Amino acid sequence: MGLFTGKKGMILGVANDHSIAWAISERLLAEGAELGFTHLPGEKMERRVRKLAEPAGATYIVPCDVSKDEDVQQVFRGAAEKFGTIDFVVHSVAFAPIQDLRGPTINASRQGFQVGMDISVYSLIAVAREAEPVLNPGGSIVTLTYYGGEKVVPGYNMMGVCKAALDATVRYLAFDLGRTGKRINAISAGPLRTLASSAVGDFDKMLGYHARVSALGRNVEPEEIGKTATFLLSDLASGITGEILHVDTGYSIMGSATHAIEQWVREGTTAAAP
Repeated sequence: MGLFTGKKGMILGVANDHSIAWAISERLLAEGAELGFTHLPGEKMERRVRKLAEPAGATYIVPCDVSKDEDVQQVFRGAAEKFGTIDFVVHSVAFAPIQDLRGPTINASRQGFQVGMDISVYSLIAVAREAEPVLNPGGSIVTLTYYGGEKVVPGYNMMGVCKAALDATVRYLAFDLGRTGKRINAISAGPLRTLASSAVGDFDKMLGYHARVSALGRNVEPEEIGKTATFLLSDLASGITGEILHVDTGYSIMGSATHAIEQWVREGTTAAAP
């Protein structure tokens, strides 16, 4: 009997088997959860998600464009019809136009900023609003954020602004949802190679720098994010809400990269250092 035996939930944000949302799903499935999934509209994205979800036993797989309120509403109306009630939601959604991500923040377009904030931030509000009536007492929501919303990470650019807004949204939603005994938290994951991260400029350098500087001296693994999300979504975390939990091998605790620079000097690799 697993930690989530008899529990049901919705997963938003699986794009392929490298998605953080899929790493979370795998752990939840291993603990006995019954999952529903959304996918971006279109046959190609539906095929990708079904290829993963159907062998795992999922029978509720629906399209959702989170920029459309009616899509989000339909997802949770359908979840109520399929499951009755649910116990958790995973929101792993972020997007901004590539031209606005790759360039300096100062050059971001007004339209690109609006799109990025709508999909990466407001979608969490829309999801929480529609999920709340379907969530059981003690139900939980987890979203994904990144350290670039707290400090400047070169190359992360405008998405860092979106993540800062997402972090604040988690705290305010925690207050609203707390009135009915429901929780919401965010995982600040270290950099992982995903479809979304491919849009970030100099991502390979970001990975190398993170591994050198972090307290554990390596990058985070997808299954580590999955285990943390499972904890936050479970009753084991019943007293935790509104938190940003860093799962980044200790990168965010470091105040200086001196040890990494010293290592580059010793190895004679300073020219290649990010």
